Amino acid sequence: MAFEEFEEGEAPSRTALPQNLADELARRALDAGECVRLTLVRHQGLGPSKESLRPVEISGRLLWQLERQQGKQVTARNFAPGAEAEGALAGLLAATGAREYHLTATSGDLHVRVTRKGRVLESRSKPAAARAAPAPHDREKDQPLTRFDSSALLRVIGLADGSGGIRASMRGKYDQINAFLRELDALLDSDARGGADAAVSAGADGDATAPPREGGGFTIVDCGCGRAYLTLSAQAYLSQVRGMKVSVAGIDRNAAIIGRCAEMAEALGVSGEVRFIAEDLAAYRPDFSPDLVLSLHACDTATDLAMACGVRMRARYMLVAPCCQHDLQKQLGDGGPMRALLRHGILKERLADLLTDAFRAQLLRVAGYRVRVSEFVSPEATPRNIMLRAVRGVKAGQPQVVGEYLEMRDAWQVVPALEGLLGETVTRYFG
Repeated sequence: MAFEEFEEGEAPSRTALPQNLADELARRALDAGECVRLTLVRHQGLGPSKESLRPVEISGRLLWQLERQQGKQVTARNFAPGAEAEGALAGLLAATGAREYHLTATSGDLHVRVTRKGRVLESRSKPAAARAAPAPHDREKDQPLTRFDSSALLRVIGLADGSGGIRASMRGKYDQINAFLRELDALLDSDARGGADAAVSAGADGDATAPPREGGGFTIVDCGCGRAYLTLSAQAYLSQVRGMKVSVAGIDRNAAIIGRCAEMAEALGVSGEVRFIAEDLAAYRPDFSPDLVLSLHACDTATDLAMACGVRMRARYMLVAPCCQHDLQKQLGDGGPMRALLRHGILKERLADLLTDAFRAQLLRVAGYRVRVSEFVSPEATPRNIMLRAVRGVKAGQPQVVGEYLEMRDAWQVVPALEGLLGETVTRYFG
């Protein structure tokens, strides 16, 4: 890749971009299917500073995120498509002085450097389709969604564009779904080996006999299914790759979203295997006991509702990735022996995240589940990358487990939301 140098007379001024390059950057940087990231590095002042603009998906919306880095300080703002995003981009293109622009894009990268003397140097990569095949260690890892023809699925749920390529704005969600499916694979493989996560009899925790499994196949309930990325992907993967008879129920209280999810199931021809129900999780009462309860990034106490729903339904497995967590944070206050920690908002927030998931894991143990807490995906895909994996099959209410929970709860003087939702299921062991 070589630089092409523009003569100084071709630029309108010593620091302005040639119009053709400015126009190209403006066009390609705001194309969500083309742009991965546009980065501006300024070489002036107290040292290099960096700004980058990229498409992101937040709560199902396509936004443009502008991130600024000066030294160790990093800030970020999100802009809606249209005038807001165009204004953010215009600010980058209006920069002056020595600087570099680097556009990473699906059809090839563009690098523009403006020197201190006003020279404009341009270099380009070859389009992605024309690049040499990557070395073996650079190959994309084996992804569950590449083990079968998932092209129709990915287009219908919106992860892929019309040509079948993963949308840049949906890459993080694509990675999350693949990571979730790998966790599901590991769970089923462990069960097949008859290891610690093996299937357990209905009455193993000492409670009343569980309701029957539905239809004799593998049943899944996706709690807070949202736009059904995971719901439909899990059904397709398990049926097409593992050859399982799978039925899935996606539950969400947003009737409009549920209607759209039903349309997607119809378009994929799986409406007989995947159904969507518009109902609050607190009120959902199926007449069967599911094999698996899923929950991917249900906000705040909606994650607790999903877990309580799984315990109430006596689910065999639970795979839960929590999202934002505010309930416990409000209870922590800012005084007591931990005031030096709690007075800092960011530290208090992170502490609340850790405590919430620790309480959740321990309450599931009280209810008769083995629990493992781990990171299930790279933080680059999502900072909310904690996974709680629970397998029913131990005696509920073990004194040591209960004692650990009560000691932690009383030390922090809080009442976790999940405790209230589980109610008598766990409190009967508290004495």
